[in-house]
Amino acid sequence: MDITNKELFLGRLGKEPELRYTTKQAPVCHLSVATTDEENQKTVWHKVVVWGKQAELCSQYLTKGKQVFVQGRKLLKEFPTPEGELKKYEEIYATLIGFSNI
Repeated sequence: MDITNKELFLGRLGKEPELRYTTKQAPVCHLSVATTDEENQKTVWHKVVVWGKQAELCSQYLTKGKQVFVQGRKLLKEFPTPEGELKKYEEIYATLIGFSNI
């Protein structure tokens, strides 16, 4: 595994998980996770994508404000706007989501 591409962080969900299914019925869940940049005291938002059974469990057990541990890899995505401008953003493809039900 490429260590430079590995992401590990602890944060809180900023909104309810969004569970969807692909055309081949594969579950995929999108999470919005907030962390705090200690150096600048700013909130950093992470787009997290979870696949498979783990995606269904996230949708079932996670709610807005819940603390989660995320392990995964960072991917840079890009798309053209209708004006022809190229927009870029990062997504974390989670390999592990940890949370407590206490």
